[in-house]
Order: sequence, then C-alpha cells, then structure tokens
Amino acid sequence: MTITDSIILIRSLDPSTSEIFPYFFAGPPPFISLTWTKYPLPHLILFPNTPTKQTHLIPMLPPAGTIVFNTVGRPQYGFDVFSVDLHNHHPPPHTTQDHRLTDGVSINFNAQFIDYDDEQQNNIVFVSERTGSPRFYLTRPGTKPNSLPFLPNSLFQDRPSIKNNKLYFASTHEQNDTVFKSWSAVYSTEVNGDGTITRLTPKDTVDYSPAVSLNGKFIAVASYGSRRWGGDFRELKTEIVVFPVSNPEHRVVVSDHGGWPTWSQESTVFFHRIAEDGWWSIFRVDLPDPNLSKSTEPPVRVTPPGLHCFTPAAMHDGKSIAVATRRKGNNFRHIEIFNLESETFIPVTNSINPNLHHYNPFVSPDSRYVGFHRFRGESAQGESTYPHLDPILSPVQDLQLLRLNGAFPTFSPDGDFIAFNHTLDPNGGVKIIRSNGSKLWTLLKGRTCFHNSWSPTEKNVIYTSIGPIFESVSKTVQIARIEFDPLHLTDDKEEIPFKLTILTRDETGNNAFPSCSPDGKFIVFRSGRSGHKNLYIVDAVNGEVNGGNVRRLTQGNWIDTMPCWSPKGDVIAFSSNRHNPNNAEVFGIYVVGTDGSGLRRIEVAKGVEAERERLNHVCFSSDGEWLLFTANLGGVTAESVSLPNQFQPYGDLYVVRLDGSGLRRLTCNAYENGTPTWHDRNLVLCSGNGDGDREKVKGAFQEPLWITCENLDN
Repeated sequence: MTITDSIILIRSLDPSTSEIFPYFFAGPPPFISLTWTKYPLPHLILFPNTPTKQTHLIPMLPPAGTIVFNTVGRPQYGFDVFSVDLHNHHPPPHTTQDHRLTDGVSINFNAQFIDYDDEQQNNIVFVSERTGSPRFYLTRPGTKPNSLPFLPNSLFQDRPSIKNNKLYFASTHEQNDTVFKSWSAVYSTEVNGDGTITRLTPKDTVDYSPAVSLNGKFIAVASYGSRRWGGDFRELKTEIVVFPVSNPEHRVVVSDHGGWPTWSQESTVFFHRIAEDGWWSIFRVDLPDPNLSKSTEPPVRVTPPGLHCFTPAAMHDGKSIAVATRRKGNNFRHIEIFNLESETFIPVTNSINPNLHHYNPFVSPDSRYVGFHRFRGESAQGESTYPHLDPILSPVQDLQLLRLNGAFPTFSPDGDFIAFNHTLDPNGGVKIIRSNGSKLWTLLKGRTCFHNSWSPTEKNVIYTSIGPIFESVSKTVQIARIEFDPLHLTDDKEEIPFKLTILTRDETGNNAFPSCSPDGKFIVFRSGRSGHKNLYIVDAVNGEVNGGNVRRLTQGNWIDTMPCWSPKGDVIAFSSNRHNPNNAEVFGIYVVGTDGSGLRRIEVAKGVEAERERLNHVCFSSDGEWLLFTANLGGVTAESVSLPNQFQPYGDLYVVRLDGSGLRRLTCNAYENGTPTWHDRNLVLCSGNGDGDREKVKGAFQEPLWITCENLDN
C-alpha cells in the first residue's frame, strides 16, 4: 500500500505534551476515531479505499532513545561576565582588575547593564546555559542569579536587554518549515508581567542582534529580511533596520550593509561591517527625524584601517564607543575604548588578561563601566571542569540529547559504554566512558584516531580510523580493529590493554569512517585508493591485510563518505557530492544496498534547494526507519563574528524518515553540532558525572580562523 492509495489529513493534540501534530487526510470516508490511549504517539494513518486492504500506521515522531553528539569548542568556553570600572582604569604599570558579575555556573554571556542607583551597581541581565538551553537571568555581584520568565519551547534565546520594565530579546521559538531560513526574530515581554510574548519582527522576516534605544522607544536590528539564507557565514548580508517599539511594522532601513547595532544617545546608531579595504570596522548613521520619516545620510566609517573592530557598544555620552578588536601580532580578541573626538584607542583588557579572548562589550548607562564575557580561568571560583556528558533541551519528548566532551561517539551493543575521540591530536587515541557519564578509560594512547564504530555483536571490539583527519586521498589513514577485555573496565584502571589489527594496507591511501554490519562480519568504509573517495566493504576480522575480502561498493569521481550500516543490514547510508562532483561544499544523503543496487538520494530539501544541502554525519535509528544527520538547513542563528570559531556553516542536528518525509530539527543554537550517534536506551546520568576524571576547562577555544590581519594593508 502506498501513500497515494489513501491518506487522511487531520490535526491532533497530544495531551501529554500539549503539542499539536499534523496528520494527513485525503481520500474517501469512513473516518476512524482514534484515541491517544490506543495510539500514544502521533502517526500517519493510511486508510484503505477497500475493505480488503490493511490500514497502516506510520510514526510521525522519531523513536525514543538517546542521541549523543559533539559541539565544536563549547566544552572549553567556561564563560563568565566581567566588568571594568573605567574611572579607576589605568594603563600599565598600574594594576587594574576586572570584576566578575556572574557565578561561574555553566557558561554566561551576552549581558547588558540594567538601570541602577548607587546601591545597585553592575546589575545585569545575561544569557546562561545552566538548564540545558539558553535562558535569561538577572543578577548583581554577590547574589544568586534570578531566572526571568522563559519560553519552554525555545531552544535558543539571545541578546537580552531591559528598558522600562520590558525585556527585549531574540528567540527561535516560532518555528518555520522553510529550509535555509533562520528562525531568529525579536520579541518583548513585561519583566513582571503575565508571560505574554509580543513578536516585534514581522512574520516571514529574520532579525538578529536587537538593540534598544536609551529611552526605550526604538529598536535597531541586523535584519536578513524575508530572504532565504544565501550561504553567507563569516559576515551575514544583513541590513540595519530601525523601528518604533509602539509601531514595529514601521521599519526603516538605515544601512543596507551592517550588523550588531548599538545606540548612542537617541539618534545615532553604530554598527560593524567589513569595509572595502577588508578590515572589520565600525560605522555610524544619524537619524535626523525621531519619527523615522526622513531619509538618513549614508553611513560614515568611524574606526580606521589597520585593525579589526567589531561588536560595538556605544558610550551613552556620545563621545566614545567600546569595541572588540583584533590587532596585528596579537592572536587574542580584546576590548578597547575608541574616542570619537580624538580618534584614538584606549586599551582595556590587554593589560589585565593579555592571553584571553574577550567578547561582545556592553556599557553602563553612565558610561562608567564596560562589561564583556571571557573564559573565567582555571583557578577561578565556580565550575572548573566539564562533564563527559551534558544534558541538552530536546524538542522531542522521550528523545534525550546529550552533548559529549569529545567527537565521533559510538555505543556498545548494550548501551552501557560509549567510545569516542576526546581530541583529534596525535595523542588523542580512543576513549571509553560509562554511558551514565562516569569513569574514563583510554585505548591507543599516543595515536591520532577519529570516527569509531562499536561492533553490534561484540562487547570487546571497536573499529576506528588511525591517521590525520581532513587529508587528501593519498595520505595514509588506516582502518583498525581494537580488541580488549571488558573486564578491564574497572574504576582502578586508566588505560586498557588491547590488541590492534590493521585492516587496510598502507599503500591504499586514505581509509576512514568505518561502520560495522549488524552481524559483525563486515566493515564499510571510505577509501581514496582509486584516486577518489568512494565506499568499500572489507572483512571485519581479517581485513585485506590478512587475506580477507575487500569489495568496492561505489565508484565515481566524486566524494562518497561517512557511511553507516542500517541496523536491518539491508542498506548503507552515506554522504556524497555525486550530484555535483565539482563542488566539495555540498553533500546530500544517499542510501545503497549492500550489493551496490538500489542507489538513491534522499532529498531533504526539495527541488532547487536540494542543490544547497550540506548533510553529513548520517546514522540510523535503532529501528532503521529514521536517519539522524548534521545539516545547514536552518541557516545561521546568530552573527558568527560574535562567537568563537565555528568551522562550518552547518551546525544543527535533524532527523528524517528513509523516504525523505518527517523532517524535524533537534538542535537550534549558535554552535556547530555534529558527529551524532543514536541508541534506543534513555540514559540516567550519575551524580557528579565523572567528577574524578573530568577534564579541566582551559579556555582552549579559538578565534574564528577567517578573522586574520594578514594580507591586509594599512
């Protein structure tokens, strides 16, 4: 029976989640009444046109279980919010300290000062991820943060500010089904109100980085308009748009190029953008008419070439702006004050913490204090370690999301252990943790390893790639079989003895991304031995080195990579650019039979938009009916220049059924998420989550690698 035989389209409310799910209804009556007692999860109900056909139920939600994944750099952030008193700030050799405003729990960032009197200095509203997703908090030094009302279905909230007892912010809680379109929009709510949320961004429009004027009457945003995301990542092609809070539909474009607006007094907006000479610079635009009915003058560049300046915060006296800078010969981002009258810079953070990055300055209403967020430091009070597994808010009931302090996780057959790569450096090797988050062991210490596959039939066998990642087809990377005794996985051991078998020959070049068949007999992997990266299948015990068979599965002058064997054993899913072999920036999802037959593409984005897909790290649900993968389909959630390094513009996890239907987004944040794995168990993390051997947070994240001072003229 096919969907075209007969489908019924209805909408139904799941009482357990108060969430409305779609059902599809077409075709003739009779209609059948269903209850949630009988069908506890939403299903697509296929009704027969004749009594001789059987009614089919297709799940509308992915199956329950646990997804473990990696987020680039995030475990190392350790951000807290700090401020510096500019009245007591002196250049070296005098000593100046910054003052921490947040409590060292989780990561805390993107703050704004709140209006205060002499008894309430340094009150701030800020973002914290202590509950598994970004939430807003109020605090002042020495007090416990107070949570502000939040949207329970919002996976991402950012850039909060409070004016006249109203909270203004960006959020992604209103989802849309359009691929390559961000969910980011600007909202407001009363701080002490009934929780009513007002959308200030028009429907079908994307707004980032809201800034509220000093009197609270106007908002400036970096707007992407109603366009789909065009693929820009390093600098978003946004406009600076201003609108009255009382009439948000009256939107005026004051600059057709710019981001991260900030208000100076009531009629000037500063913002950043890349100037024609290649330097990130601060520009200003003046609004001569408070009613926004007159055209504005063209933006004027404020900061000079020779250094990068971004994420400005205007001093409210109209004389200076605080900016984050990157200078030649300095690999760290620092906060400086730029005097608009003398056109000179005053360093702030370089003399305090010269070897730490400082992000996104903000200023107090009296221009006395400048705030920012930075790594809190290893010796600072607060959380100094990061758990092996960190719970993340999931949009799907009974589907658990856990962020791993590492990459390329794989579950043991019973789900009791997780193997992964803690780092991808020469000493990274393979790590194993209990799936409750406790205890860490090491295999293959001193070897560069990436991407692991635990044998579905053997508790003591893990497959991995040994060699450098992101290399050419000819670079030697080998598939290895690791055997060990699970009885050695005890609390008194750190390193586990093992037997290592190399399955691929040295002269075959780059062999990587192994995935084991459900019967444990074969490995599918990607190899560059032909001069192109295609898929091969080899004996899982002997490999090709010890006389085992190796068989080519795919062939062509394109890239077939990251294969995953279906738990049913019938098909293999993988990523490939075979639909556009000349473009190594686009990857779609394909499936193929284990004998090479039945090759087909699963188009997640449809039509012409499918040519823009960048879908990787694909894996199966335990029932083999759903695919989990990393995608660029959601566009960009926040301005990338305001964040530490993210390597790729695809950074969210999605699931889809094998027929390409049922697409659902699982993560929505400003990070790059990837390398997921999926198990049908729901995990219960231990108390402390591996306190004894957790890694210290060292702030070892990078600036965006594309922000460089090289090859730019003064």
